[in-house]
Amino acid sequence: MTDLLHQARLSRGQFLRVMGGLAAATLATACSTRPETTATTGGAAATELKFIGVADQKTPMDELAAAYQKAKPTVRLTTSYAPTDQVQTSLRTQLGAGNAPDLHVVYPGNGSAMSMTQIAQAGLLADLSAQSWTQTIPTGFKPAFQLDGKTYLYSAGSSVIGAVYNKKVFERAGIDAPPTTWTEFLAVCDKLKKAGVVPIALGAQTPWVTQLITYALVPSTVYAKDPAFDDKQLAGQATFAGSGWRQAMEMYLELQKRGYFNDKPNGTTFEQQTSMVATGKAGMAVQVSAVLPDFRKAAASPDDLSMFPVPGADDANSVWIPAGVVVGLGAGAKGKNAEEAKAFIDFLGRQENINAWAKAIAAIPLTQDASSSIDPAVQSFLPFTKDRAVPFMDQRWPNAEVQPVHFAVVQELLGGDSTIDEALKKMDEAYRK
Repeated sequence: MTDLLHQARLSRGQFLRVMGGLAAATLATACSTRPETTATTGGAAATELKFIGVADQKTPMDELAAAYQKAKPTVRLTTSYAPTDQVQTSLRTQLGAGNAPDLHVVYPGNGSAMSMTQIAQAGLLADLSAQSWTQTIPTGFKPAFQLDGKTYLYSAGSSVIGAVYNKKVFERAGIDAPPTTWTEFLAVCDKLKKAGVVPIALGAQTPWVTQLITYALVPSTVYAKDPAFDDKQLAGQATFAGSGWRQAMEMYLELQKRGYFNDKPNGTTFEQQTSMVATGKAGMAVQVSAVLPDFRKAAASPDDLSMFPVPGADDANSVWIPAGVVVGLGAGAKGKNAEEAKAFIDFLGRQENINAWAKAIAAIPLTQDASSSIDPAVQSFLPFTKDRAVPFMDQRWPNAEVQPVHFAVVQELLGGDSTIDEALKKMDEAYRK
């Protein structure tokens, strides 16, 4: 494996040390906004910056774009948002064709077509290294932001994957506290089912949603037993098929066999999943904390919803969690407004704006000061971050092939069209490309 690939990976040890110091999808329907600012200076038209992102970026981007335009009225930002699977294909095609927007969504690390490493290697991302905020990136997070020592990604912090749950539904079902072991988790699902609600809403028609249950379980079934698994896999000494990934897949299907998912999860969207939990038709959904605001918006009261870690082991002390750098953005390297686009990212890098972005998506701020806050819903994850948290799995995969294969094989498993052996074989084949 080349040095380049090693530099693009986030080591387990680095990640755990940084997450301990911090104390710590995507997504929805396509939508767009065009700020009403029509600023001119001395009769000259404002510079227009175009941004394409995913829906969980909308709330913070709208807030901070408005603040930037107020501070710098000679710039107007036009923003649009699309589902994750769409930006992974259409936006990546635009980048390759040379007609990309000035600013656009970028995923941390490696492992997807729109990840920092993949795009930076192609020379399509502007270098942000001269900006002062890049000097404060925690050491263990640098591989998620940087390639060959240069920073190409802005991200406001880190998020976790766990169960978003409706507290009122849990109370009505007689559930006093979130589960801390796998056996307790199954018992909670059973109580919810007997109470007449869907235990776990699953919107597997939306491809990126398919991965989240395995991502929630694999830290306990793989990394708790072998923290060096990623390094061994990269060296050809470990495989998906010969690891705890198999157990995680078995647990995923066990939930289905017990009737704990909604009917036809492959025909259910992220939006429907969100609505089911928010309205009390389902007890919970396994999701990334970045979309918690979407669930809250759909609920009668935002306080009805909270989160807890999904316990992937029967020993509470062996439960690990997934936590990773949240989806961010970058500037096109070849755009005519590249310098103005970089100036906007520099604005986002101010501590008050890192705090604002992180707060909007229930993330843990990248860097913190006295005004930083952590959403109460993710407080239960903080005890795990010292030494029982691992990055989202795809951030250490060596190419952009594994993630879409993972999406597809989960849908096939849920549809009864494949076996776990076949699924893991396909993932191993994709990994080796």
